[in-house]
Amino acid sequence: MFDRVLIANRGEIAVRVARACRELGIGVVAVYSDVDRDSAVVRMADEAVRIGPAPARRSYLYIPAVIEAALRTGADALHPGYGFLSEDPDLARVCHDNGIVFIGPPPEVMERLGDKVSARTLMTEAGLPLLPGSLEPLGSAEEAARLARRTGYPLILKAAAGGGGRGMQIVRSEHELARAYRQTRATAQALFGDPRVYAERYLPRARHVEIQILADRHGNVIHLGERDCTVQRRHQKLLEESPAPSLPEGVAREMGERAVAGAMAAGYVGAGTFEFLVDPDGGYYFMEVNTRIQVEHPVTEMVTGVDLVQEQLRVAWGLPLAIKQEDVVLRGACLEARINAEDPARDFAPAPGTLTEFAAPGGPFVRLDTHAYPGYRIPPTYDSLLAKLLVWAPDREQALARMRRALAELRVAGPGVATTASFLARVIDEPAFRSATHTTSLVQEMT
Repeated sequence: MFDRVLIANRGEIAVRVARACRELGIGVVAVYSDVDRDSAVVRMADEAVRIGPAPARRSYLYIPAVIEAALRTGADALHPGYGFLSEDPDLARVCHDNGIVFIGPPPEVMERLGDKVSARTLMTEAGLPLLPGSLEPLGSAEEAARLARRTGYPLILKAAAGGGGRGMQIVRSEHELARAYRQTRATAQALFGDPRVYAERYLPRARHVEIQILADRHGNVIHLGERDCTVQRRHQKLLEESPAPSLPEGVAREMGERAVAGAMAAGYVGAGTFEFLVDPDGGYYFMEVNTRIQVEHPVTEMVTGVDLVQEQLRVAWGLPLAIKQEDVVLRGACLEARINAEDPARDFAPAPGTLTEFAAPGGPFVRLDTHAYPGYRIPPTYDSLLAKLLVWAPDREQALARMRRALAELRVAGPGVATTASFLARVIDEPAFRSATHTTSLVQEMT
């Protein structure tokens, strides 16, 4: 197994990867920017390296600094976590050129699936159903209008290089289209350095369900069931659960089988996620593939008993998967609440500050993944995710009760600090959510 792994990330995912390494007897190298000097992963690492000032483009997104840290500390592998450089094929290539194992898919697979247009084409060929839309980038607003006349409204414009819920715009009528097309192209260029956009039919009342897959270098590909990620604001997930409640008989199994077929067609290696939209009649449609570990991966861990990060490490070392498809069994129900340093009363505006209090909930089958502690200063520079609160129970009803109790026990306080915890407690009690009849518009309807 690896001697040392450099974790090219920060926050709770850096802590999560460090713990997986510790359990496998692997040394941990952390990197940090100036504002993360006192972060939790720095404290627990065997060695920590400063890689730059606070702005991500000069630290966590700066490949030369990350690679230099790995070489200087003798790390033989690099785990990118999620976000930042996790889906950047250039980082994977530079790792390879410097004799460092990149813990993720091969760069050519990341390129193929990271481009949403090429991913749609590949998945169509692999037999995955798609919403009506374009299989090529739209060359003009006029071309988008011709497409819309075939697919109908509403439609959604998306950045071909997009991800993380960014670079999207819903268009509800023809008079909105030209301006939305220009705005989406400009946003795509600003966020991703790539102005290409495509369009597909928008489902105003849909559920967002994803399939976790694992693949090794020996041709083995399995799925580990589904996660429901329907509760979201501005395409950013807030609450996830597994199994997805109230899906028609056989839909989850079919989605899993299709995801495995898609992963095999792409030559996938490592952990990945296939995302789908599910309509009210149970029809499902491929959206995209995330070529990294997901924020919500612990939901799958809790219902399957599989440590996904350790599986990533084993696959990257060259070992075959430790489990077969027939070994995967989903037991009970798990919910994950994302505790973001945001103020729901101010349209989820960031609410950073110094924590004067941070007390985790306890009790049976409660898990809190976090990098926070009393005295921690939440920087305004990065993503607002502060913690992930998970609960498990034998069934969904008991899991809802346990989550309500755990959210009530969580204590987070500090000058100017607000979190999503109380809002998520409202979501738990929302009748549509409790009856599993909610859609991706739930949060908008509640605010």
